[in-house]
Amino acid sequence: MDTKKIEQLAKQITDSIPPGVRDMADNIENRVKLTLQQQLGKLDVVTREEFEIQQQMLLRLRQRIEVLEKAAHDDNASQPATVQGADEASSVDTTN
Repeated sequence: MDTKKIEQLAKQITDSIPPGVRDMADNIENRVKLTLQQQLGKLDVVTREEFEIQQQMLLRLRQRIEVLEKAAHDDNASQPATVQGADEASSVDTTN
């Protein structure tokens, strides 16, 4: 159906509603909008742009963590391996 025809039909329906009823409907609509705005204002919501910025920051932090973890792993792998039991032998009490 053509959008112009839909708009014309909606206008005809709106125009056919008695003014008192139309005013009451407008009043109800305004109250609903106000209530929604108040309730949404109480929620801790962010805009889409703020969400995307936080998402990008989180991605960068994850990438940095992965780089640091790899560097730590590489450092541990490059250190000379300790002789197994050397620590145990040094802690044995030889005073007997």
